[in-house]
Amino acid sequence: MRRDEEEDFHAFVTGRMERWRRSAYLLCQDWHTADDLVSVAVAKLYRGWRRASRAENRDAYAQRVLTRCWLDERRRPWRNRERSTAAMPDVAGVVPETVTDRDGLAALLRSLPPRQRAVLVLRFYLDHSVEETAQMLGISAGTVKSQSARGLANLRTAVNGQF
Repeated sequence: MRRDEEEDFHAFVTGRMERWRRSAYLLCQDWHTADDLVSVAVAKLYRGWRRASRAENRDAYAQRVLTRCWLDERRRPWRNRERSTAAMPDVAGVVPETVTDRDGLAALLRSLPPRQRAVLVLRFYLDHSVEETAQMLGISAGTVKSQSARGLANLRTAVNGQF
């Protein structure tokens, strides 16, 4: 990679790292995994920077790479067996009495299937259009709409079940 391309890549990544980390967390619900996903996405962007730099919308291209990294990670068989926690519980199976709003939202997002979660994060947190979301996930616009509707319905059901 030429020096000017390298500088362009560095400037692009530096300005977006925190946003990518937050969106990766919303997808995977684990800060360590989110950091890993961002690292993998940055490496993929670096390898394909000539193509990425020519993209009509670099941010959408990068978000697509990050989202696909998460979807690939979800397909790994050992991921379905791992459950990371911030701290070990004092007593097994004890659920804390109070949950903050952020924890509640994270739990609601975790209750969704991966594709619904990805669609809702891309559409409503990152504010991408139906078409952009469809392109990032490699699905049709109709699938984005149906997954959005199902995901929102599942969230409503989960919220109503909590109260």
